[in-house]
Amino acid sequence: MAQQKALMILHGKQAMNEEVRAAVTGMRERGWQLDVRLTWEGGDAQRLVEEALAAGYPHLVAAGGDGTLRDVAEAMVRADADASLVLLALGTANDFAKAAGVPQEPEQALALLEVPARAIDLGEVGGQVFLNMATGGFGSQVTANTSEDLKKVLGAAAYLFTGLSRFSELRAASVELHGPDFQWQGELLALGIGNGRQAGGGHALCPQAQVDDGLLDISILPAPQEVVGTLRGLLSDGLGLDSMFVRARLPWVEIRSSQGLDINLDGEPLQGDNLRFEVLPAALRVHLPVDSPLLSRRG
Repeated sequence: MAQQKALMILHGKQAMNEEVRAAVTGMRERGWQLDVRLTWEGGDAQRLVEEALAAGYPHLVAAGGDGTLRDVAEAMVRADADASLVLLALGTANDFAKAAGVPQEPEQALALLEVPARAIDLGEVGGQVFLNMATGGFGSQVTANTSEDLKKVLGAAAYLFTGLSRFSELRAASVELHGPDFQWQGELLALGIGNGRQAGGGHALCPQAQVDDGLLDISILPAPQEVVGTLRGLLSDGLGLDSMFVRARLPWVEIRSSQGLDINLDGEPLQGDNLRFEVLPAALRVHLPVDSPLLSRRG
């Protein structure tokens, strides 16, 4: 039986979360040594991961929003960790965890410590690792400009509210993408490069993505003038929008944009005019539900 010892890296804002406290107590009553450390400022997640690995913890728990989950996953990959990871999603969007079928209730999420870990892929761009998705175009601007106060009030609906309120700012980005046997050039409204399936509080940009196939899912929403002119109606009724996407599944893809492209990387901003995204196959062992939709081989 695996050693029942784990360290939770908890975002400082969640220190007084009573559901988390109760879940930790419940795991301890089941015989687990579950220790908790809090993040306070940038760099804490990496430091705590390094300390946990040095102390011999076989399992880590990343507890917080999408950024915290990404930071812990990246630190574990950089350390070439043999330890496995549990995701306790406590943010507003929780896009990766929801798509993976990870329970939103802390007690049920922590119970995944007792489910065998599976090796999953991660993405990388410019030396930065991402767990879920890189998004570009108007969608990434909406995510970056959605205020924390609005998210507290409206939850994931805050992204839609911000998008509609900023509709007049809609601009297409001119880009060129190429990868193995794939090339696309033109103007786009939205771009998703997914290890996971959804971003921005539930928008399924890469609905067929899987985390154990050694590929990244590429989704491009082109922006010919007629699409720009009718986008408001498409967003309102959902008719026909999915059929307009250009999709591919690639081990890597390079993006060039003469005017630069704003990218949202699991909640972190990134900007560049020449970016290469690639998959890191089987880079991290994560405890996911055995029937997770993101696994190509379930059970």
